[in-house]
Amino acid sequence: MKNNLKDLRAKKNWSQNDLALELGVSRQTINAIETGKYDPSLPLAFKISKLFAMSIHEIFIDE
Repeated sequence: MKNNLKDLRAKKNWSQNDLALELGVSRQTINAIETGKYDPSLPLAFKISKLFAMSIHEIFIDE
């Protein structure tokens, strides 16, 4: 699954660690999501969408 999490994070000038702290996950989790190696759980996807005030469909693109 593709996503634009890296771009959204960059617009806020957040590091992967900054975003991880906001979401309560590890920096490695953020890296894995951004590189497409890991699909977040539904609760985590909802946290991400709420944090960026966007819908899940706007952040995550099903291929």
